[in-house]
Amino acid sequence: MGCGNCGTTTGGKPSGCKSNGGCSTGGCNRMNVFDWLSTLPLQDTLKPFPVIEVSFSKGSRKDFYRNNTNHILEKGDYIALEGVGGFDIGQVSLTGELVKLQMKKYSVENNSQLKRVLHPATEEEIAQYHKQKERESEVLVRARAMARSYNLQMKLAEAEIQADGKKATFFYTADQRVDFRELIKAYASEFRVKVEMRQIGARQESGKVGGIGSCGRELCCSTWLTDFKSVNTTAARYQNLSINQTKLSGQCGRLKCCLNYELDTYMDALSVFPDNAEQIQTVQGTAYLQKRDIFKNLMWYSFPGSSKQYPLAITRVKEIIVQNKQGIKPDELQAVELELNTGKAVKVDVGFVNDVGQITLRSLEKGNRKKKPGGGNNKPQLNADGSTQTTERPQNRPARPQGARPDNRQRGAEPGSQPQRPQQPKREGSKPNQPKNEGAQQPNRRPPQPQKDNPGNNNQQARRNRGNNPNRNNDAKPPEPTAE
Repeated sequence: MGCGNCGTTTGGKPSGCKSNGGCSTGGCNRMNVFDWLSTLPLQDTLKPFPVIEVSFSKGSRKDFYRNNTNHILEKGDYIALEGVGGFDIGQVSLTGELVKLQMKKYSVENNSQLKRVLHPATEEEIAQYHKQKERESEVLVRARAMARSYNLQMKLAEAEIQADGKKATFFYTADQRVDFRELIKAYASEFRVKVEMRQIGARQESGKVGGIGSCGRELCCSTWLTDFKSVNTTAARYQNLSINQTKLSGQCGRLKCCLNYELDTYMDALSVFPDNAEQIQTVQGTAYLQKRDIFKNLMWYSFPGSSKQYPLAITRVKEIIVQNKQGIKPDELQAVELELNTGKAVKVDVGFVNDVGQITLRSLEKGNRKKKPGGGNNKPQLNADGSTQTTERPQNRPARPQGARPDNRQRGAEPGSQPQRPQQPKREGSKPNQPKNEGAQQPNRRPPQPQKDNPGNNNQQARRNRGNNPNRNNDAKPPEPTAE
C-alpha cells in the first residue's frame, strides 16, 4: 500500500517498483497527473512556465515551487527546495503548461509567496533524505506513546521529517478540539526538532494508511482518489440501498466514497418517474410507495397492514394520479407481471401478486408448458392397407413366440388412410398383450386379406419353418396348427 512497500532505494529510485517509481497498483503514483502537453513544441520566443509541482514523502502531499534556476527539470528528478530553517528534498511530479491548470484547480495564486527551488539534489543530500525517512517510523511509534500518556483524544496517522532533520510534521485525526501545547513541548525536547501539528480527516488518514476494501481491491483513497466529497445517506436512498451502517461504511468509519460514483446515473434515471407519487388513492384504500425500479421502470406499492406489493408501470401511476386529482378512485391496481426468463414487464389479467412482490406464479402453470413433439405416445405408423409398419428382421434374430406381439393396429382405420403419428421405437420393458385364444373366434378381428404367391409372406409357411430355425430354442413347445 503505497511507497512504504517499495523497500530501500537504489540510485534515487525505489527498488521495489518494477516501473521505477510508478507502481502498477497506483499506490506510489496516486497523485500523479499525466502531462499530455509535454510533447508539444514551444516557440523560441516562449519560455517554459516557471512554476513546477513537487511531491513529498510517500506521494501523499504536493506543493508548488517557483523555479528561478537555469536548470531544466524533468519529471522524477530529486531537487533541493526551500524549507523551514533549512532545505527539503522533493521529487518533480509535473512541469510545463499543465501546472497552470493544476494551480487553478487548487486555487493557488502565482505570486511571490511561493517557495523557491534551490538546485538539483546532490548525492549527499539524497542520502541524508533517505536516512530521515527511515527514522520516521521510530518517531511515530514514540510520539503515539507520548500522546497516550497525556490522555489526549487524538490519533497520530503519520510523521514526516524534513530532509535536513530540523522539522517534523505530525498528521493527526480528532473528533474534538485538542489542546496539545504541552505535547508539542515534549516532542520538541524529545526529538530535537521543530514540531508542526496538522489535522486531517478520516478519509485522508485511510489514504495514508492504505488497506483492502470490501470489493477486494485497494482503497480508492490510497490509490487514485484525491478529492474527497461529502457523502450522506441520501445517495443510498436514491439507489434503493438499505440503510445499514455496517455495509455502507468504509474502513475510515465514514460512508463509502463509491456511493457517489453512480449517483448521477440514478438521478437521470429517476427524472422520468412522476413526482408526488408517494401515495395513491384506490377503492381498497391508500397505497404507499415502497421503491422505484429504474431498470424495469416499475413502481412498487403496498397497502397498510398487508405484505403484498403491487408493481405498477409508470404510465399507470400517472393515470391514477390524474384520476385522484379529479376525485376518481380506481377499483384496483393493475399490476404487471415479471417474466422469469426475460425479466420484462407484462400486464397481468389476474390481480394476483405473491407476498414477496417480485414475481408471480403464472409462468409455472401447466398451461404455459410446451408440449413435446409427437404427443409422447409410442403408437406405430400404419401402412396404406392398415397393417403395422415394421422394419426388416435380421436373419440371425430368433423368431418371436406366438402371442408375444401386441396388436397395436388402429381398429376401424380404412385402407389408404394416413398415419396420425410418426413411428417411435418401443420402450424397453413394455408389457405385451395376452396371447390370443386360437380356438375362440375374434369378433373384432379384420377379415383375412388375400395373400400373394410369395412364400416369404405366407404366415402358415412361416409357422412351419419355425422348427427348422437353428437360432430357435428347440426346448420350447411348438405351436399347434390352426384349423383352416
